[in-house]
Amino acid sequence: MKSSLDAIFSALSDPTRRAILGRLAHGKATVAELADPFELSQPAISKHLKVLEQAGLIRSGREATSRPRELEPDALKKISDWIGDYRRFWDQSFDRLDGYLSKVQGYEDDKSGD
Repeated sequence: MKSSLDAIFSALSDPTRRAILGRLAHGKATVAELADPFELSQPAISKHLKVLEQAGLIRSGREATSRPRELEPDALKKISDWIGDYRRFWDQSFDRLDGYLSKVQGYEDDKSGD
């Protein structure tokens, strides 16, 4: 069984699904509204929505006769937290590199001033 992060990143690997999430970032939308900007049938969009729902990235609601979809913030937080761990790693790496370059630059400045 896939971990939740594996399912999330697998779902995000498709540009259509990323575009759907981008649209849902602006608010709820029905399948018809989500299908509109794509040259895809509603069944094809529904398959994309199913993948996003199974990954926990979106959820469907119920309003009268429609079932609008909306973003699921918990899954987006999982992604943000995971990326945050790597962001700290890169920030620390860049800080060390910056320190090293400053040291080397200082050495070069001292050397040229002799």
